[in-house]
Parts: sequence; C-alpha cells; structure tokens
Amino acid sequence: MKLKLSLLAAVAATALSATAAKADITVAVAGPITGQYAAFGEQMKKGLEQAVADINAAGGVLGQKVKVEVGDDACDPKQAVAVANQLAKAGVKFVAGHFCSGSSIPASQVYAEEGILQISPASTNPKLTEQGLKNVFRVCGRDDQQGVIAGKYLLDNFKGKNIAILHDKSAYGKGLADETQKALNAGGQKEKIYEAYTAGEKDYSALVSKLKQENIQAVYIGGYHTEAGLIARQMKDQGLNAPIISGDALVTNEYWSITGPAGEGTMMTFGPDPREMPEAKGAVEKFRKAGYEPEGYTLYTYAALQVWAQAANAAKSTDAAKVAEVLHKTTFDTAVGKIDFDAKGDLTKPAYVWYRWNNGQYAQVK
Repeated sequence: MKLKLSLLAAVAATALSATAAKADITVAVAGPITGQYAAFGEQMKKGLEQAVADINAAGGVLGQKVKVEVGDDACDPKQAVAVANQLAKAGVKFVAGHFCSGSSIPASQVYAEEGILQISPASTNPKLTEQGLKNVFRVCGRDDQQGVIAGKYLLDNFKGKNIAILHDKSAYGKGLADETQKALNAGGQKEKIYEAYTAGEKDYSALVSKLKQENIQAVYIGGYHTEAGLIARQMKDQGLNAPIISGDALVTNEYWSITGPAGEGTMMTFGPDPREMPEAKGAVEKFRKAGYEPEGYTLYTYAALQVWAQAANAAKSTDAAKVAEVLHKTTFDTAVGKIDFDAKGDLTKPAYVWYRWNNGQYAQVK
C-alpha cells in the first residue's frame, strides 16, 4: 500500500511539475553578452529582464508568467546561428535580438523555420527586413535612413572639404558607411578616402597616418565604439583634429572610457532619447532605483517585449504567425512611444536625431 501511495505521489508531483512548466512562457534576449561589444548585451539583458518583471507583476501574458533565456552570440554570425538553435530547443516563443546585424540576419532564418517571433531592438542593416520573413521586426530604424541623415550633415557642414569614410567590414558598419557614402555622392560630393579597417585590432596608427597625409577634415566611421574610440584617440595622438561622425553604436559610455578627451565633439545619429519620454518615466525610475542607467538600447529592448506581449494578448496566442498578424495592423504603446510596423516589419515612423559627446557625456543636440 505504501508503495502504491508513493507511486501516486510521484505521478502527482510529475503532473504538477509539468503543469507549472507549461504555465511559463519562455522568451529570450540574444546579443553580445560577452566580447568587446558586451556593453550593448548588458543593455539588452537589463531591458528585457525589467520588462519581464513588470509584465509578470501585471499578470503576465495570456495569464501566464514569463521567464527569460539568455543567448550570447558575441556578435559572431556562426555563434548567433548556434544560439538561435539552442533557443528553439528551449521552446522560446519570442526573441529580443540580436544586436549586431551580422548576427540577426543569419539567426532570423532559424527563427523563421522554427516559428519564433523575432524583434531586434538594434539591428539596422536593411537586409534583415528585406528577406521577406513574416516573423521578423525591429523597433529601431535602418541604415538607409540613418545614412541619409549622416550624408546630409556632411554635405551641409563639410562641403568641398576632404572627407574620409571608414568601416569595419561588418554588416552593420559597412552597411551604414555605404548608405552615408551614397547620400554624400548623391549630393554631388565625392569622399577623399573610402577604406575598411579590421575590427579587434589595437593599432590603427597606419590608417590615421594616411588620413593625416591626405589632409582629411572630417571622418565618418561605420562601426562600433571600441574601434572608433581607438581611432579617435590615435588621431589625437598624431595631431589630426578632424571631427568624427558616426552612428548609433557609439551611444555608450564605454566610448568615452576609451577616448577620454579625444572623444570631445564626436557626433552620432540615434533615435530620440527614450529616457526623456513621459512614457518611459516609470521604467526609468525602476532602473535607476536599482542602480542602473538605462542608456542606449535598454529601453528599446524593454519596448520590444512590450510590443510582443501586447500582440500576444490581442492574438490570444503565442503562435508567431498569429502574433505577427497583429503586429502588422496595430499601434502599440511602449516606453519609447507609440510603435507600428509596415509590411516588412520596419517602423512606419523611424526617427533619427544627432547626439554629441561633450566633457565625458553624450546628449541629444537640440
């Protein structure tokens, strides 16, 4: 009899465990949790975790609690595919990611095959949403929008001057540099130098020497803060005072930690600072109370989960196809303002503004 009762208890415990597991909806954040771009991975992880905590406190999604998986791709395309497959095996319904376009693009194919909804808070290469995948969205703009603004800035402020356009060969960096070059050329001006550099190196003195020899008066960098910071510092060391213009990957305090005063005056494009939006006030207060400043892509990742959660509740399902259908026809209230998507999964109203580094801090140029 005791054996029978023990077996019944074990079966009951197993059933309860299965019910509890089923009651949790698994979502994930995927990005560079380690590696030289880990500052952005931390922003994304913090953003998703706080969004999950807030959504669970409000009753969860479809009445179920949400739990988080973390995927580390280190901004490596092959690792990103491996991460995507691991997340699929873990039963993930939604992925906030990836950060680097070079990771998001190959990973998106896995998510499409596995029926997982993907919303990137940061990948800006146009190819991501030009693939025709129904499960892919982003809550940031595109390089062909960002590049137009950068090209116009160069035309307005450096007309007839020697301009260098540099990139790190990545999907993000080269894509942004190419779009900026295209806009500059369309305005009737040809760059003096268009050149690639290798990410991960420490010494760019030969490249800087070439810029100095060609009397470069403005440098546009398509790439990430680590290399851009080193280039800025080495330009200063060689006495080249040409201003640096770049994109959203320089929106991290780590840029100044690399450059020091050499980063003074660096300009970059990014979306309007969501920390200043009334919709983000509550979330920002929670982050700061926990001792974390929600800079860069923190709130964009927070918003990505908000969008998915609202769409899943409206669809009454976590099925990617059903959620995507809602995403394409609904306006969502988020910490970064109202969001709606076009047929490709891009924002219908992307916005880019200018930021400038000044005395160790970056701020939106009013």
